[in-house]
Amino acid sequence: DAVLAILERGKIGETYNIGVGGTHVTNKQVVEMICEIMGGTYEHVADRPGHDQRYTMDATKLTRELGWQPHHAPELRTGLERTIAWYAEHENWWRGVKGDVEKRYAHNGQ
Repeated sequence: DAVLAILERGKIGETYNIGVGGTHVTNKQVVEMICEIMGGTYEHVADRPGHDQRYTMDATKLTRELGWQPHHAPELRTGLERTIAWYAEHENWWRGVKGDVEKRYAHNGQ
């Protein structure tokens, strides 16, 4: 529902972080979790100079501007599992929304 809030009410060009706070993992750990959940692999590439090793997601802006609140357990893996499962089960919905958003961006010259 955070993605939907951003798509429907977010400002074009703005960045909104989706997170529950308090989770400190490396980018690589997130990729590895997603690959485990989805049964895939990834190809490691060399980091660019100044590469960020991790991000702590602060969803304050998303809450303040769009009224979104997290609804899932604050454990990252659980949230990823639920999110991936939801998108896999609702492909017809998100493909339609994706098309609508792409039209909106095109209309606004993005």
